[in-house]
Amino acid sequence: MNPDVKEDKPAVYQRVVSKNAAPYNYMKVRLVLEDESTRLTAVELKHFIITGLKSLYGEVGAALPFDLLKYDEDTRTALLRVYSRGLVKLWSSLTLLGSYQNQACAFRVLQVSPFLLALTGNSRELQLD
Repeated sequence: MNPDVKEDKPAVYQRVVSKNAAPYNYMKVRLVLEDESTRLTAVELKHFIITGLKSLYGEVGAALPFDLLKYDEDTRTALLRVYSRGLVKLWSSLTLLGSYQNQACAFRVLQVSPFLLALTGNSRELQLD
């Protein structure tokens, strides 16, 4: 054998699966209250969500970083940003919140996406002229 001649090795293919590579997920949620006249500020809403995280997951859950990017007080609709690894914890705590100041309430998760731009419109509510 000649040492200067290199042998051809078969090509090696490696399959790489990237599961949810986006660092953040965005949630569009609406708070439905029994008394529709009740008003919440953005600070009160964030404190209410943190309280739900704390009741379900303890102090560690209350430390879950999330941001309240936008909040409409009239419709009680909020846009939340959370790290992808904390999405399930936040979503489950929102689902299990059942009362606000001694009145029944529920969070409705309207949309979830790893892309903020995807939450700007809703094809179900699109009206063509």
